[in-house]
Amino acid sequence: MLIIFTKFADLIVYRVMGLTVGTRLAESVHFFFEDVSKIYVLLIIMIYLISILRAGLNTDRIKNYLEKRGRWAGYIIASGFGAITPFCSCSSIPLFLGFTRAGIPLGITMSFLISSPLINEIAVILLGSILGFKFMFIYVAIGIGSGIIGGLFIDLLKADRYLTVIGQKALDHTSSSEGNQELPVVTDQIRGLKNRHNFAVNELVSVFSRVWVWVIVGVGLGAILHGFIPDAWILNNLGSGQWWSVPGAVLLGIPLYANASGVIPVIETLIEQGLPIGTAMAFMMSVVAASFPEFMMLKQVMKPQLLLIFFIILLVFFTLAGTILNIVF
Repeated sequence: MLIIFTKFADLIVYRVMGLTVGTRLAESVHFFFEDVSKIYVLLIIMIYLISILRAGLNTDRIKNYLEKRGRWAGYIIASGFGAITPFCSCSSIPLFLGFTRAGIPLGITMSFLISSPLINEIAVILLGSILGFKFMFIYVAIGIGSGIIGGLFIDLLKADRYLTVIGQKALDHTSSSEGNQELPVVTDQIRGLKNRHNFAVNELVSVFSRVWVWVIVGVGLGAILHGFIPDAWILNNLGSGQWWSVPGAVLLGIPLYANASGVIPVIETLIEQGLPIGTAMAFMMSVVAASFPEFMMLKQVMKPQLLLIFFIILLVFFTLAGTILNIVF
């Protein structure tokens, strides 16, 4: 299915715009059109389907289930669920919003948000075939562990207070009017397929109208870096094992949005050319788990303080993981 977005970008960039294949400008513009179209379609489908599902759930029952088993169980379940869902960082957002609006504690939803883009079945298989099963299991453990610890840390900071009005009202299940700031909130099951469909459409329009422009801004920034920072530059500047190479790789990877399956072949090439495994994996994790479009969409429910906390958590976790992998391998 993803080939459709590539063909669409080919049509726009090479036929309509007439750009030359292989040039940096063409690659940058191609990345922009392919990823914007892909993210838009994924968001529309995911928001609608998740809203339909959420409208039919008894959210109080879910909350009670998690409360009976304690927060630790919640972190583990959410992180494990994130590991088995094949979503990139941006397509994880609708589920994250759905969890928040269902009143599930913020730390648990963050566990899902961290682990979901890091691990998917295709990425795990590719890693196992390239670097071996030992490394594959280590990577999966890092992904799930990052989600669990990240969620715990968010709750220890009591980061709920850093949600926006929209996010806080969703988490509190309030329904007071705030003009155009209001988003649909489900506190109980909605009966009837037609009613659920209507709710899902309203939810889709409400959420998509708030994030579409930020997708363009985020992907646009990523496209500029994607087209004008070649692999050779990464290898030459981050491949010598300097102390700053791992955090530098993490910082560089954040704007370069891609899913794990798409970036792994690039990582394989960089490793074959001499980039340390830990540095390469830190770069990959930051590319797939954090992106400008993701942060732009999250700003609808997170205040700058929480976005900064989320950013720092990812930076620290990926830097530590990359450093440890460089030492072990």
